Amino acid sequence: MAKLSILDLVFINEGNNVPDALSNSVRVAKEAEKLGYHRIWVAEHHNFPSIASAATSVVIGHLAGHTKSIRIGAGGIMLPNHSPLVIAEQFGTLESLYPGRIDLGLGRAPGTDQLTLRALRRDPMSSQQFPEDVQELLSYFEDNQETLQVNAIPGKGTHVPVWILGSSLFGAQLAAMLGLPYAFASHFAPGALMEAISIYRKQFRPSPYLEKPYVMVGVNVIAAETDKEAKFLFTSSQQSFTRILRNRRGTFPPPIEDIESYWSPEEKSIASQMLSYSVVGSRETVQAGIAKILEETKADELMTVTSVYDTDAKIRSLEILANLDINSD
Repeated sequence: MAKLSILDLVFINEGNNVPDALSNSVRVAKEAEKLGYHRIWVAEHHNFPSIASAATSVVIGHLAGHTKSIRIGAGGIMLPNHSPLVIAEQFGTLESLYPGRIDLGLGRAPGTDQLTLRALRRDPMSSQQFPEDVQELLSYFEDNQETLQVNAIPGKGTHVPVWILGSSLFGAQLAAMLGLPYAFASHFAPGALMEAISIYRKQFRPSPYLEKPYVMVGVNVIAAETDKEAKFLFTSSQQSFTRILRNRRGTFPPPIEDIESYWSPEEKSIASQMLSYSVVGSRETVQAGIAKILEETKADELMTVTSVYDTDAKIRSLEILANLDINSD
């Protein structure tokens, strides 16, 4: 049975503020726990007016403190923005506070623009050291650190599960080489999904962390009582991606009745391609769509993204999805 999990982008809705966004995410996390979701992740983004999870480890601690059993993690930490030691200390602390519940997904992209990257005081070339930085970070979580001149305290001996995140073949190859679980960001960049999964499974080397390949696939899911209602809710994401193309980012917009009048044909084509790994509709439509994705990918886990403006409608979507038999059509 494929597991169901949630990537919460901690959206700052139009007309709301950061405290509202964080409060909504706590509410979603509590409901997700009741509904039996396996884990909930938040992601590192900087200089995004619509996303409140820039201080990712802080948000993870906040969500973990308001829940009891669901796994909470980063999907992900953009490692080129940080020293591996600092991330080891942060997540070692989180694991010490919430034992057995913390995940650490690692990405190679900066998660922002070049101007903000300079504001983060990071070297633009630091992403080239990603494989070495991942291995350094892994070493800080081990029990025996006698060979290290610097120890992560907290961190040492916590064995925080580390994932490799990606939207290209690079991450698949690295995850396979290191024997780590692999999550593909197909919810916004699905182009290389099938090839990346194939490479990861073929090249995977068993490791102390993982005996066999483990694939997580990102998918946008919006479920509602009818196809029409779900498609209406989906227009918030469609507007948001169109704004990115226009370089006019703002807070997360409410849905609109006529998306066709909002975007140009070219914008529609590009945004729709980015959002092509989406399942939007009624219970029956979502059931069929999820079954098709699992058949195609043989994923071990789905990381679902439910980008809905209204929190009540978002939770209703999560309820519908949680009550489906996702491994049958």
